This record gives sequence, structure tokens and C-alpha cells, in this order.
Amino acid sequence: MRACFLVIDNDYPGNISARKLVLESAKLNVITAYSADEAVKTLKRFPNVDGIVMDAWVGNRPCRELIDQLREVQEKIPVITVSANGDDPCGGEEFHVSGFDPKELLETLEKLRPRER
Repeated sequence: MRACFLVIDNDYPGNISARKLVLESAKLNVITAYSADEAVKTLKRFPNVDGIVMDAWVGNRPCRELIDQLREVQEKIPVITVSANGDDPCGGEEFHVSGFDPKELLETLEKLRPRER
């Protein structure tokens, strides 16, 4: 069974499509959420996803707050944050990709990609 990742981004629908395409090209399954609230609800419905790829600026909710809420659903879920300007506003133990370079995202995913089940 292929690994499955939740992709969260509400800034621009084209961003989520590009990230989804990158993950799918790496033979990963993808579930999408377009807001922080939808992300929490989606993770509750699909708690066995293998990780999260999220824009560092999701709506009006602080990044750290959203990650904490997601980890209330799945405590040790790996999170990759992505920001266009390269800074890491979330802080913490998450993985961070500074920019929208597909190669960097794939390299980071490879570090936490679980073995095929």
C-alpha cells in the first residue's frame, strides 16, 4: 500500500495542485484540505495518513496552533511546512521546505516516507 499524505493550503488553489502533483508523481496518495478547519476534520476522518505537507501560512490560524491541533488527532504525525519566502514561522521539530522547489520537497518526503506496506 502506498504512503498517503494530507496536503493543506488555502492561499492559492494552484499551489495545492502543484504539490499534489509532486507527491502523486512520487507514487504517494494525497488527501487535500483547503483550510485549517478542514484539515483537522479531514485528519479525524483519515487518521492513518503518513504525514502532512502544509503551507506555513494557512488562513488566520497561527501555524504552530494548527500543528498542535493536528497532533491532538495523531500525536507523532510528521509535518512538512512550506513557505515561499524561505522563513520557518512555525518553529519546532517539523521539517521545513523553504520555497516551492519540487526537488527539495521530494528529498524531504524521502526522509520520512514509510516503507511500502
